[in-house]
Amino acid sequence: MNDWIPNMPDVMSEFRQVFDRYERALVANDVPVLDELFYDSPNTVRYGFEDEQYGMAAVKNHRAAQPAKGFPRELLRTALCTWGHDLATAQVEFWRPDVQRRGRQSQTWIRTPAGWRVVSAHVSWGQDCPENP
Repeated sequence: MNDWIPNMPDVMSEFRQVFDRYERALVANDVPVLDELFYDSPNTVRYGFEDEQYGMAAVKNHRAAQPAKGFPRELLRTALCTWGHDLATAQVEFWRPDVQRRGRQSQTWIRTPAGWRVVSAHVSWGQDCPENP
């Protein structure tokens, strides 16, 4: 039996709900939910626009030091894929109207006993474009 079947409908539906919850928390800067949805491990890695964190303690410290406001963003393209029952990836292109920039986000998620959690994340700026995306 192939356990790595991509995008099984039941797994994708469950993952999509968690991803949407993460997106709402990100835009609202809901730090408790963001922290909950990252895997609490010294092996968790997050690369930001101009920063990097190795381990969940560093991720939490970084978030605690950020302004207590959310930021607007429009998702331009979202590519979610589940692999079997316990692994998922999320690739997102987004537009930040507050800074007039296009960005990219990549995440690797695993299913844990507590639910889906991010184990690796990377966000970066894409090519600048002066016009509306």
